[in-house]
Amino acid sequence: MTKSISVTGAVFIRDNKILAAQRGADKSLGGYWEFPGGKIEPGETAKESLEREIREELQCTAIVGEFLTTTDYEYPFGTISLSTFLCELGDEEPSLTEHQDIRWVAPEELKSLEWAPADIPAVDLLVERLG
Repeated sequence: MTKSISVTGAVFIRDNKILAAQRGADKSLGGYWEFPGGKIEPGETAKESLEREIREELQCTAIVGEFLTTTDYEYPFGTISLSTFLCELGDEEPSLTEHQDIRWVAPEELKSLEWAPADIPAVDLLVERLG
């Protein structure tokens, strides 16, 4: 049986553009685009995890809002259960620490990026909602 990993993703929307983050080449799924976030640690809620991960990864504040969707995707290393939330940025701009690139993408351009498979259902919802 494969292990199950619960993770969160932040969907930042500003000026009708969505923040996409590209995974570092040296990481698993390197080069794929994703919504920034990470693993839920024991004792954390999804919201607490997302706030912590955004502080660690992007060195900025996430104001976690509406739940968007949860997607389960089976990778060779385990099953990811990704819960995505609509978020607002605090006062700071995101900084690259773990990702090799971040960019603001218009809804109609989202599908031109090579997204990590677990993120694709949320991308599809955003294109429907904002496109």
